[in-house]
Amino acid sequence: MTLLELNTELLTCRRCPRLVEWRERVAREKRRAYRDWDYWGKPVPGFGDEHAGVFVVGLAPGAHGSNRTGRQFTGDASGDFLYSALYRAGFASQPHSISRDDGLVLFNLYTAPICRCVPPDNKPNPQEMANCQPYLVSEFELIHPKIIVALGRVAFDGILRILAIKDPSITFIHNAAYHISPDKWLISSYHPSRQNTQTGRLTVDMFDQVWKTVQEMLVG
Repeated sequence: MTLLELNTELLTCRRCPRLVEWRERVAREKRRAYRDWDYWGKPVPGFGDEHAGVFVVGLAPGAHGSNRTGRQFTGDASGDFLYSALYRAGFASQPHSISRDDGLVLFNLYTAPICRCVPPDNKPNPQEMANCQPYLVSEFELIHPKIIVALGRVAFDGILRILAIKDPSITFIHNAAYHISPDKWLISSYHPSRQNTQTGRLTVDMFDQVWKTVQEMLVG
């Protein structure tokens, strides 16, 4: 299976009735600021370089971000924070991501979430994440990244489950790097959510350091 075939299959997914109902309701009702938008309202595919050495895993699409635009981390505050950092680190062609056709290109980096559909209150349940897991497994197998970056504890725990890692010394710590196999690293970071960035839990300098760690691992 190719990534194109995988994403084509993903777009027809209706495994999670709660998420299907919610993503489509949000797309119908919209936010007033985006009332002229034709919301995506479907599962959101991964995005980036198909031959990437770095794979960034997030939580789920934002209700009025990716669920509106149809592209990972596009159209909301989390994406603004992420893509500006990736631009500074040389992984992105521009610091802003507004829509699927804004020209953004990612270099040596691919991104996808644990859960492909927007969940109510941004909280997918365990069964919903399990339903989505095969898509991420397939992407890991197709891309073979050297470095996986987990944005947030939910993504971090999901990656450990997928890779069957049970080492108690591998714990979620911001900007921690773990050598999880002979050819693979796992790096953990706080999620660039508005809650984290506006409270100072995750600062620009802290996030930039994560991407410096990634660069060091790539050349190491």
